[in-house]
Amino acid sequence: MSHKSVAEDVIPLAVRMRPQDIASYIGQQHILGKDKPLYRSIEAGALHSMILWGPPGTGKTTLAEIIARSSGAHIERLSAVLSGVKDIRAVVDRARYAQDQGQATVVFVDEVHRFNKSQQDAFLPHVEQGLIVLIGATTENPSFELNNALLSRARVYVLKPLAHEDLLAIIDRALAAVEADSDGMSIHCDVALREKIALASDGDARSCLNILELALDLSEDTAQERCITEAVVASVLQQSWRRFDKQGDQFYDQISALHKSVRGSNPDAALYWLCRMLDGGCDPHYIIRRVIRMASEDI
Repeated sequence: MSHKSVAEDVIPLAVRMRPQDIASYIGQQHILGKDKPLYRSIEAGALHSMILWGPPGTGKTTLAEIIARSSGAHIERLSAVLSGVKDIRAVVDRARYAQDQGQATVVFVDEVHRFNKSQQDAFLPHVEQGLIVLIGATTENPSFELNNALLSRARVYVLKPLAHEDLLAIIDRALAAVEADSDGMSIHCDVALREKIALASDGDARSCLNILELALDLSEDTAQERCITEAVVASVLQQSWRRFDKQGDQFYDQISALHKSVRGSNPDAALYWLCRMLDGGCDPHYIIRRVIRMASEDI
């Protein structure tokens, strides 16, 4: 029997495996290497407003939580999808109270690009006065989606899709954690199957852990071992896990890559990007129209 409580049983593996400090954070070494300014500021507990820009599952929310925790700051969380100016004002009031108690406040805004101009402007005086430290997370290019006034008061850090080796490390850590919580039952997953899961995750740690969790749920247990089989992984991966956003930067990046592959007479690359977009759910009629345009412009 597992040591987990009923409450823990319903918490997704991706949430349970969220790192609590910068030492256990995997990936993004281009901004979090020990010689990088952001890493040094986190280690020193020095706060500054920032925008974390990157695809889903690259650790934006986790990094914001670690930054706030490392400084001992009070953290407020807002979703730009659900919050309005009234919510921002309430956060500012609580930040003033925290300041009176000698504590800084970090305001983390998920999907910050969804705030309209007036909502973004509501942050400006409080960021400028140092009442709050704003950390925004976005999957869209902040240069196009955020006010210049807000951008000028924050540093932009670009988070990249996780490398294959990073995803394998996340899988290994998760399997070890599940095994440690399984009352002596060992967890077995072949290296080749771990490679498949990592590859299918497309640089997205959350997707990687969701795939792994589903595979664990579907795997067969014996008295001493839970084994993830090739059949289980194949069943889980029947659903498309490829990252694809129909209106965002990645959409245009991928159709541009297809166009450039055709223009550059690279059939293998063209077929790759074509399959990638179809696999991700792109409307085939859109691709047909683009291919006709390529034919008229470049062939």
